[in-house]
Amino acid sequence: MDYTERSYRSRFSDDGRRWFCVKFLESDLWIGVDSGSYSDHMEADAYSMLVDLRRKMDAYLLMDPQFKAALTPYDASPQAPDILKEMSSVSHKTGIGPMSAVAGAVALRVADFLKERFGTKEVIVENGGDIYAQAASDMDISVFAGQSPLSEKVGLHIPVAAFPCGICTSSGTVGPSLSLGRADAVMIVCRDVMLADSYATAMANRIRSAEDLQPVIDSISDIPDILGAIAVKDDRMAVTGRFELRLFR
Repeated sequence: MDYTERSYRSRFSDDGRRWFCVKFLESDLWIGVDSGSYSDHMEADAYSMLVDLRRKMDAYLLMDPQFKAALTPYDASPQAPDILKEMSSVSHKTGIGPMSAVAGAVALRVADFLKERFGTKEVIVENGGDIYAQAASDMDISVFAGQSPLSEKVGLHIPVAAFPCGICTSSGTVGPSLSLGRADAVMIVCRDVMLADSYATAMANRIRSAEDLQPVIDSISDIPDILGAIAVKDDRMAVTGRFELRLFR
Protein backbone atom coordinates (compact mmCIF):
# COMPACT_ATOMS: atom_id res chain seq x y z
CA MET A 1 0.00 0.00 0.00
CA ASP A 2 1.35 3.40 -0.99
CA TYR A 3 1.82 5.59 2.07
CA THR A 4 2.91 8.61 0.00
CA GLU A 5 -0.42 8.59 -1.83
CA ARG A 6 -2.23 7.79 1.41
CA SER A 7 -4.27 5.07 -0.26
CA TYR A 8 -5.06 3.67 3.21
CA ARG A 9 -7.69 6.41 3.38
CA SER A 10 -9.92 4.36 1.07
CA ARG A 11 -10.85 2.29 4.12
CA PHE A 12 -12.86 5.23 5.45
CA SER A 13 -14.85 5.87 2.28
CA ASP A 14 -17.90 3.67 2.90
CA ASP A 15 -18.78 4.43 6.52
CA GLY A 16 -21.74 6.77 5.86
CA ARG A 17 -19.85 9.95 6.71
CA ARG A 18 -19.00 12.75 4.28
CA TRP A 19 -15.25 12.83 3.61
CA PHE A 20 -13.08 15.51 2.08
CA CYS A 21 -9.41 16.47 1.89
CA VAL A 22 -7.84 19.77 2.95
CA LYS A 23 -4.17 20.45 2.14
CA PHE A 24 -1.81 23.33 2.86
CA LEU A 25 1.97 23.04 2.88
CA GLU A 26 2.86 19.83 4.75
CA SER A 27 -0.60 19.55 6.33
CA ASP A 28 -2.70 16.97 4.49
CA LEU A 29 -5.97 16.33 6.30
CA TRP A 30 -8.61 13.72 5.55
CA ILE A 31 -11.79 14.87 7.30
CA GLY A 32 -15.02 13.00 7.89
CA VAL A 33 -18.20 14.46 9.38
CA ASP A 34 -21.72 13.23 9.93
CA SER A 35 -23.78 13.73 6.78
CA GLY A 36 -26.36 15.85 8.58
CA SER A 37 -23.88 18.60 9.42
CA TYR A 38 -22.05 18.68 6.08
CA SER A 39 -22.24 22.00 4.27
CA ASP A 40 -21.11 23.16 0.85
CA HIS A 41 -19.01 25.78 2.64
CA MET A 42 -17.29 23.34 4.98
CA GLU A 43 -14.30 22.49 2.81
CA ALA A 44 -13.49 26.10 1.94
CA ASP A 45 -13.89 27.23 5.55
CA ALA A 46 -11.70 24.40 6.84
CA TYR A 47 -9.04 25.29 4.27
CA SER A 48 -9.08 28.97 5.27
CA MET A 49 -8.82 28.05 8.92
CA LEU A 50 -5.90 25.69 8.24
CA VAL A 51 -4.04 28.32 6.20
CA ASP A 52 -4.44 30.91 8.97
CA LEU A 53 -3.32 28.44 11.65
CA ARG A 54 -0.26 27.29 9.72
CA ARG A 55 0.82 30.83 8.83
CA LYS A 56 0.71 31.86 12.48
CA MET A 57 2.63 28.77 13.54
CA ASP A 58 5.25 29.11 10.81
CA ALA A 59 5.75 32.81 11.51
CA TYR A 60 6.63 32.01 15.11
CA LEU A 61 8.90 29.11 14.13
CA LEU A 62 10.93 31.47 11.95
CA MET A 63 11.58 33.62 15.03
CA ASP A 64 12.24 30.65 17.33
CA PRO A 65 13.85 27.90 15.19
CA GLN A 66 14.95 26.00 18.30
CA PHE A 67 11.30 25.14 18.97
CA LYS A 68 11.18 23.17 15.73
CA ALA A 69 14.59 21.57 16.22
CA ALA A 70 14.21 20.58 19.89
CA LEU A 71 14.31 16.86 20.66
CA THR A 72 13.70 17.40 24.37
CA PRO A 73 11.00 19.41 26.21
CA TYR A 74 11.06 23.06 25.15
CA ASP A 75 8.96 26.05 26.19
CA ALA A 76 7.46 28.41 23.64
CA SER A 77 7.69 32.10 24.49
CA PRO A 78 4.66 34.04 25.80
CA GLN A 79 4.25 35.52 22.30
CA ALA A 80 3.78 32.11 20.66
CA PRO A 81 0.39 30.98 19.33
CA ASP A 82 -1.57 29.00 21.90
CA ILE A 83 -1.26 25.80 19.87
CA LEU A 84 2.53 25.89 20.24
CA LYS A 85 2.27 26.57 23.98
CA GLU A 86 0.03 23.50 24.29
CA MET A 87 2.58 21.42 22.35
CA SER A 88 5.27 22.61 24.77
CA SER A 89 3.15 21.47 27.71
CA VAL A 90 2.75 18.04 26.13
CA SER A 91 6.50 17.75 25.56
CA HIS A 92 7.13 18.01 29.30
CA LYS A 93 4.84 15.01 29.88
CA THR A 94 6.32 12.80 27.17
CA GLY A 95 9.97 13.87 27.51
CA ILE A 96 10.64 14.67 23.85
CA GLY A 97 10.44 17.74 21.59
CA PRO A 98 7.20 19.68 21.16
CA MET A 99 7.00 19.14 17.39
CA SER A 100 6.21 15.50 18.17
CA ALA A 101 2.64 16.67 18.87
CA VAL A 102 2.16 18.90 15.82
CA ALA A 103 0.03 16.58 13.68
CA GLY A 104 -2.33 15.81 16.54
CA ALA A 105 -2.47 19.47 17.55
CA VAL A 106 -3.48 20.59 14.05
CA ALA A 107 -6.06 17.81 13.78
CA LEU A 108 -7.60 18.86 17.10
CA ARG A 109 -7.78 22.53 16.15
CA VAL A 110 -9.48 21.76 12.85
CA ALA A 111 -11.95 19.39 14.53
CA ASP A 112 -12.81 21.99 17.19
CA PHE A 113 -13.32 24.60 14.45
CA LEU A 114 -15.76 22.35 12.56
CA LYS A 115 -17.69 21.52 15.71
CA GLU A 116 -18.05 25.19 16.61
CA ARG A 117 -18.78 26.51 13.11
CA PHE A 118 -21.05 23.76 11.80
CA GLY A 119 -22.26 21.94 14.89
CA THR A 120 -20.84 18.61 13.76
CA LYS A 121 -21.88 15.70 15.95
CA GLU A 122 -19.22 13.43 14.48
CA VAL A 123 -15.84 14.57 13.23
CA ILE A 124 -12.76 12.56 12.35
CA VAL A 125 -9.56 14.31 11.25
CA GLU A 126 -6.68 12.17 10.02
CA ASN A 127 -3.36 13.96 9.60
CA GLY A 128 -0.58 11.74 8.29
CA GLY A 129 -1.65 8.70 10.28
CA ASP A 130 -2.60 10.65 13.40
CA ILE A 131 -6.33 10.73 14.11
CA TYR A 132 -8.62 12.86 16.22
CA ALA A 133 -11.95 11.04 16.45
CA GLN A 134 -15.32 11.96 17.87
CA ALA A 135 -17.52 9.16 16.57
CA ALA A 136 -21.04 7.99 17.36
CA SER A 137 -20.28 4.29 16.94
CA ASP A 138 -17.47 1.81 17.58
CA MET A 139 -14.45 1.90 15.26
CA ASP A 140 -11.91 -0.73 14.28
CA ILE A 141 -8.55 0.87 13.49
CA SER A 142 -5.89 -1.19 11.73
CA VAL A 143 -2.19 -0.38 12.03
CA PHE A 144 -0.32 0.60 8.88
CA ALA A 145 3.20 -0.77 9.44
CA GLY A 146 4.93 -0.48 6.08
CA GLN A 147 6.64 -3.68 4.94
CA SER A 148 5.79 -5.67 8.06
CA PRO A 149 3.64 -8.73 7.28
CA LEU A 150 1.36 -7.53 10.08
CA SER A 151 0.64 -4.19 8.36
CA GLU A 152 -3.15 -3.62 8.24
CA LYS A 153 -3.65 -7.14 9.58
CA VAL A 154 -3.84 -6.11 13.25
CA GLY A 155 -5.41 -3.21 15.09
CA LEU A 156 -7.62 -2.11 17.95
CA HIS A 157 -11.38 -1.99 18.53
CA ILE A 158 -12.29 1.45 19.91
CA PRO A 159 -15.75 1.45 21.57
CA VAL A 160 -17.97 4.50 21.32
CA ALA A 161 -17.51 5.25 25.04
CA ALA A 162 -13.83 6.06 24.38
CA PHE A 163 -14.60 9.02 22.10
CA PRO A 164 -13.44 11.71 21.71
CA CYS A 165 -9.87 10.49 21.64
CA GLY A 166 -6.63 10.55 19.72
CA ILE A 167 -5.36 7.49 17.82
CA CYS A 168 -1.81 8.21 16.66
CA THR A 169 0.90 6.17 14.97
CA SER A 170 4.64 6.67 14.67
CA SER A 171 7.14 4.68 12.62
CA GLY A 172 10.87 4.51 12.11
CA THR A 173 10.49 2.80 8.74
CA VAL A 174 7.49 4.57 7.14
CA GLY A 175 6.94 8.21 6.26
CA PRO A 176 9.02 11.39 6.52
CA SER A 177 8.65 12.18 10.24
CA LEU A 178 11.75 12.00 12.42
CA SER A 179 12.08 8.84 14.51
CA LEU A 180 15.14 7.73 16.44
CA GLY A 181 14.03 4.09 16.37
CA ARG A 182 13.24 1.39 13.83
CA ALA A 183 9.70 0.40 14.81
CA ASP A 184 7.43 -0.45 11.90
CA ALA A 185 4.59 1.11 13.88
CA VAL A 186 3.58 2.18 17.37
CA MET A 187 -0.07 3.14 17.73
CA ILE A 188 -1.15 4.94 20.91
CA VAL A 189 -4.66 5.86 22.06
CA CYS A 190 -5.17 8.71 24.57
CA ARG A 191 -8.05 11.01 25.40
CA ASP A 192 -5.75 13.88 24.38
CA VAL A 193 -4.72 13.56 20.72
CA MET A 194 -1.59 15.66 21.28
CA LEU A 195 -0.45 13.29 24.03
CA ALA A 196 -1.19 10.30 21.80
CA ASP A 197 0.87 11.83 18.98
CA SER A 198 3.86 12.66 21.18
CA TYR A 199 3.80 9.37 23.13
CA ALA A 200 3.67 7.42 19.85
CA THR A 201 6.89 9.11 18.75
CA ALA A 202 8.51 8.70 22.17
CA MET A 203 7.78 4.97 22.28
CA ALA A 204 8.73 4.35 18.66
CA ASN A 205 12.08 6.02 19.38
CA ARG A 206 12.85 3.20 21.82
CA ILE A 207 12.24 0.27 19.46
CA ARG A 208 15.16 -0.81 17.30
CA SER A 209 14.51 -4.55 17.17
CA ALA A 210 11.67 -6.95 17.91
CA GLU A 211 13.26 -7.67 21.29
CA ASP A 212 12.41 -4.12 22.35
CA LEU A 213 8.66 -4.55 21.84
CA GLN A 214 7.71 -6.09 25.17
CA PRO A 215 9.84 -3.81 27.39
CA VAL A 216 8.35 -0.75 25.67
CA ILE A 217 4.80 -2.08 25.96
CA ASP A 218 5.42 -2.88 29.63
CA SER A 219 6.50 0.73 30.23
CA ILE A 220 3.40 2.01 28.42
CA SER A 221 1.23 -0.01 30.81
CA ASP A 222 2.44 2.23 33.64
CA ILE A 223 1.27 5.49 31.98
CA PRO A 224 -2.33 6.34 33.01
CA ASP A 225 -2.87 8.74 30.08
CA ILE A 226 -2.39 5.91 27.57
CA LEU A 227 -5.64 3.95 27.11
CA GLY A 228 -4.25 1.42 24.67
CA ALA A 229 -1.26 0.68 22.47
CA ILE A 230 0.01 -1.73 19.86
CA ALA A 231 3.62 -1.93 18.66
CA VAL A 232 4.88 -3.74 15.56
CA LYS A 233 8.39 -4.67 14.45
CA ASP A 234 8.95 -7.12 11.59
CA ASP A 235 6.63 -10.09 12.14
CA ARG A 236 6.10 -9.50 15.86
CA MET A 237 3.82 -7.27 17.91
CA ALA A 238 2.93 -6.42 21.51
CA VAL A 239 -0.32 -4.97 22.86
CA THR A 240 -1.51 -3.35 26.06
CA GLY A 241 -4.49 -1.39 27.38
CA ARG A 242 -8.24 -1.60 27.62
CA PHE A 243 -9.11 -2.20 23.96
CA GLU A 244 -9.68 -5.48 22.18
CA LEU A 245 -7.20 -6.63 19.56
CA ARG A 246 -8.66 -6.96 16.06
CA LEU A 247 -7.38 -9.13 13.22
CA PHE A 248 -8.06 -8.10 9.61
CA ARG A 249 -7.84 -10.05 6.35
